[in-house]
Amino acid sequence: MKITVVGTGYVGLVTGTCLAETGNEVICVDIDAEKVAMMQQGNVPIYEPHLNVLFQRNIKANRLRFTTSLQEGLDFGDIIFLALPTPEDEDGSADLSYILGVSDQIGELITDYKVIVDKSTVPVGTAEKVTAAIAKNAKVDFDVVSNPEFLREGFAVDDFLKPERIVIGSRSEKAIALMKKLYNPFVRSGNPIIIMDEKSAELTKYAANSFLATKITFMNEIANFCEKVGADVDMVRIGMGTDSRIGKRFLFPGIGYGGSCFPKDVKALKKSGRDNGYNFAILKAVIEVNNIQKTILLPKVTAYFNDNLEGKTIAIWGLAFKPETDDIREAPALYIIDELLSQGVKIVVYDPEAMPNVKRKYGDEIAFSNSMYDALKNADALIISTEWGVFRTPDFDKVKKLLNNAVIFDGRNLYDVNDMEKEGIKYVSIGRKQVN
Repeated sequence: MKITVVGTGYVGLVTGTCLAETGNEVICVDIDAEKVAMMQQGNVPIYEPHLNVLFQRNIKANRLRFTTSLQEGLDFGDIIFLALPTPEDEDGSADLSYILGVSDQIGELITDYKVIVDKSTVPVGTAEKVTAAIAKNAKVDFDVVSNPEFLREGFAVDDFLKPERIVIGSRSEKAIALMKKLYNPFVRSGNPIIIMDEKSAELTKYAANSFLATKITFMNEIANFCEKVGADVDMVRIGMGTDSRIGKRFLFPGIGYGGSCFPKDVKALKKSGRDNGYNFAILKAVIEVNNIQKTILLPKVTAYFNDNLEGKTIAIWGLAFKPETDDIREAPALYIIDELLSQGVKIVVYDPEAMPNVKRKYGDEIAFSNSMYDALKNADALIISTEWGVFRTPDFDKVKKLLNNAVIFDGRNLYDVNDMEKEGIKYVSIGRKQVN
């Protein structure tokens, strides 16, 4: 099949590349000429595990191409995916200007029947708005489909190639048939293609992300309470997670969620509720608790240094909002950095992938290290904010030797408390006893 993907961010590029991998011919459209030229030369503009291999293979096979011309893309594709940003507006709502702007152009430019697929995460009712925008100028038939993505950054390629489910929101039998034909190669193991109306499909994505954010936040509150009463959140987590009604995933406490999805989607669903006369009280609490959780380690850091951080040097391991990505959007590490800078702290950081993005934000305000151990040289303490695999089994003798004080503030509970006691390291984590 001939496919066009408009937008080459995380979702668009993974979508285009993975659809090409199953034999489709794909054109990706982006207005950023520099980015398009980069991709035409075989360079992937984002870090995502396994993406580069598929990207190179499909470019070489001429199944994956790139252009800045929307007209070229619309002339080529039978199915047009919109994978455009929906940034958070000042009031918490999703900004649909990119999607509706392109939809206006699509109406003017299409010359035969197209299926327009909304792949972006959008509020309930967006398909109706896209349909209206295209219909203003369209002289041919078209259908608009809601097809939300369920891709996890760091696992996006695997999630696309082996989806747990595919949601298609449409009431057009013609569009549904084309979408099933496109996706059948991805569900040969029997995972479902779920057909529903457009509004239900749009809400499914928001509801799923908001539920996961709520689960994370609930566990963080339990961890905070564990510290008050002397319970161990690891034991509580295991006791809860073995209940099949609850499940083991998303029960690991830490310093809050970040990224491009959970923070934005929770706020957007809350705002959508308000716009439609419903108050999502639970989502308000989730947002408030998560904002507090991002810097919940800092009072412990301050207390260790007798309420005076001025002139101290603190190393930070991990900058991305999660491992296996270079995405720093709403990353807890950024909130920690901002607060430490305001208190006169010198900051030295290391992350396997995200440092270029952080350098664009902070420049020379903080120092960047070439390795996790270099970051520790003459530092007064270590904060861990992202659970990269490389941080899980460090050489603790080296850590103790390099740090001025053998103290670790662990926002991701990477290490066993008893092991830290044996190592002679002062260790502060989330929801567990403190090692002094």
